[in-house]
Amino acid sequence: MPDFCGIGLANPVINASGTFDAIAARRTYGDALLDDFPFAAFVSKTITPEPRTGNAPQRIWETPAGMINSIGLPNKGLDGFLAEDLPLLAELPVPLIVSVMATGRPEFARLVNAVGGREEVAAIELNVSCPNVHSGLIVGEQPSETEALLEVLRPLTGKPLIVKLTPNVADPAAVAVAAEQGGADAVSLINTLKASAIDPASGQPALAAGHGGLSGPAVRPIALHQLRTVAAATDLPAIGMGGICSGADAAEFLAAGAALVAVGTENFRDPRAGSRVAAELQSVASTEAAAAAVLDLE
Repeated sequence: MPDFCGIGLANPVINASGTFDAIAARRTYGDALLDDFPFAAFVSKTITPEPRTGNAPQRIWETPAGMINSIGLPNKGLDGFLAEDLPLLAELPVPLIVSVMATGRPEFARLVNAVGGREEVAAIELNVSCPNVHSGLIVGEQPSETEALLEVLRPLTGKPLIVKLTPNVADPAAVAVAAEQGGADAVSLINTLKASAIDPASGQPALAAGHGGLSGPAVRPIALHQLRTVAAATDLPAIGMGGICSGADAAEFLAAGAALVAVGTENFRDPRAGSRVAAELQSVASTEAAAAAVLDLE
């Protein structure tokens, strides 16, 4: 049974934030969802201090090996999440990780104070892909900004803090090291890659915002490379994600240094992907163990 930042998990497969709506799934499938939940821990959709409606449609565009999304983090805001969503998510049979994002240290502190004080929450994921309104810099793209943010947030909670790294930087390992120096407990990577598409029918941008984030199998080699780089640079446990569709994919990430893996885009195609990947991963591990035993006998 994996132990991640002191949190015991049934297996190493969780979800990527925003790719599985557990509340909607329970409305559809009822308590059967709780009896056979597809992930060993659940990561919430990212919440922000105030409510957001997200971007205008078109917000998703399929690509030959994944999809581009420009959803824009629609959510109920902190107060709405605590009042409406948290009680429902607390009924899930697995540890709850809440993902938060803000545009400045005071706003991040408000989120971490409120969420970290709730016993229903096992850990907090810091989505640091938004510009700091005071400096104008993307927190997750600047090691100094990342370290400064963690130094503010670390004293506010004893809950594990997981920094979600962006792949859209020249040196993600430097950001991971800064997160570690600031007091982070873990990192997760990768987030989506900046991308655009043109609608062939109109010749216009396929997404209303003009751009979005690419995910799915197309990004897996990049995710693996960045994961290996980060794992070599820091002692922090890492959650690896980026195009994981099978147990064999998950095994690659674990071999590259991940402590856990997260399934994201594949959930849109297969809502049971988490359970399937975990079962396939166990099969891969059993096959490898059997092969190693044979070699030992020879």
